[in-house]
Formats: sequence, structure tokens, C-alpha cells
Amino acid sequence: MLRIPLPAQLVEQAREYAAGTRTPAEPRNAATVVLMRGSTAGPEVYLLRRQASMAFAAGMCVFPGGGVDPRDFDADVAWHGPSPEDWAARLGTDAETAGALVCAAVRETFEESGVLLAGPSPDSVIADTTGEGWEADRRALEGRELAFTEFLAKRRLVLRADLLGVWAGWLTPVFEPRRYRTWFFVAQLPEGQRTRDVSTESSSVHWLSATSAVDAVDAGDMLMLPPTYLTCLEVAQHPDPASVLEAAAARTVEMFTPQVEGEGEAATLSIPEWLHALVEQRAAP
Repeated sequence: MLRIPLPAQLVEQAREYAAGTRTPAEPRNAATVVLMRGSTAGPEVYLLRRQASMAFAAGMCVFPGGGVDPRDFDADVAWHGPSPEDWAARLGTDAETAGALVCAAVRETFEESGVLLAGPSPDSVIADTTGEGWEADRRALEGRELAFTEFLAKRRLVLRADLLGVWAGWLTPVFEPRRYRTWFFVAQLPEGQRTRDVSTESSSVHWLSATSAVDAVDAGDMLMLPPTYLTCLEVAQHPDPASVLEAAAARTVEMFTPQVEGEGEAATLSIPEWLHALVEQRAAP
């Protein structure tokens, strides 16, 4: 899946960007969350199939996520877990941006799945977000009529930053007209909550074991961008969500930008060095 040759036009464009004859689009900061639950087949992940009409990653299966809202930078929010300064050290950015990324991760998860990583106290999580009032707030957040920080304050909720783990960072290749600097987080579905098919950006949603998701992509039955596929492949190496979160606790982010490797019909996009062995193992007969 990852070694599909690139079209000659994209290869040429990439060379032009590398030579400085083209100016890459300015990337936008974004957060995405690998929402997990346990199963006998290992960790299951929540995937949304993006509408075919979307300008970016149309038809692809993705994790909940999206761009940082300027209002995510509002520091006046009840917060439990690692401080923005602690997150900054792990995410490879400044404290202000780190705090906004955590807010964006929690907000986008709620907007696109109905799952909310927040509670009325530092040691609790909302048990049910399916009522009409919750749905009205979710739609207002999705439509940018309501800031996430205002939503938390209105409902007197504490953002549970401790329920998130950091996984990786990916920067869209230079030849893409829409580019995102995306931080990948991991989280477990809170007890009592359930996902809902609510996002206007998706045509369908799926809970699949990470292993089944990788198998589906390799079989040509599902489309994923390389960062999503590789994340599923890594998660599939763990027996349960707790193991994934334990691994995340030791991670820090070094943003990776895929580059063109090879020439002509053999040109493909690079992947992080630490994933080479895992990808080769997957490709072995």
C-alpha cells in the first residue's frame, strides 16, 4: 500500500519545490485522535470515511480530527492532567500552541464522534452525551457558533488532558495544495459513552480492529492516507488500548514530512525510519 508509485506529475512538482522554484502552501496546525476500545481482536479504532466531495482526503478513512480553532488558545479553561508546558515538551512546540492542540483534539473528537473527554470534576468523565442539549451544543461547535472553551465553561466541565496520549506528528508533503501540521493523539473510549454517526464531513463511520483496518487497505477495500495506515499498523501491534496508552506515555513528537524517494516509475513517498522494520515485516510473504 505504501509503495504505490507516484504519478510523474507529482514527482516533477516535488522536485520543483525542492529546487525552490515553487513555494509550498503554508500548513495549518491540526490535531487528530485515535479513539480506541478493546476487543478480542486487539484494539479497535474509530474511523470516519470522508465525503467524496471534500477538498482534502476525499473518500479516505480517517480518525476524528481537524484544524486548530483560534479560540482553542483561550487559556481560561478548567484543566486536569499534564500542564500545557508539559505537553509542549512532548509535542515539540510552545506551551500556548500545545494547550490549543489538546483543546482541538478533545473538541474535534466530540464534534466528529459525540465522545467527550471531559467531566464535572478532575476524576470523572461525562457518562452520556446523547441528549438533545448535548447534540445542540455539538452542532454549534461544529458550525463554529460556539467556542469549545465557552462550551466547557457553560457546562462547568473539566477538560481531561490526562486521558490523551501523544503518538506522532505528520506534515503534509510540499506538493499538496492543502497542508496540515498534524499531531496524532491516542485515547480510550470512556466507560458509558458511545460513538454516534454525527459528523457532516463523513459518509460513514466504522469501529474496526486496527489489524482489520490494515488488512482492508492492503486488500483495496478501504482508502487511507499513509499516516493513518501506519498508525493503525502500529496500534495493531498492541493487545489492548491500555498497552497503546502505556507506549504513548514514553513518546515525544518529531514532525515528519514525507519526501519523494526514487526516480521515474519507482518514485514513492518516504516513511519514518523507525517504521521501516514494521512495514517490511508486513510486506514479507
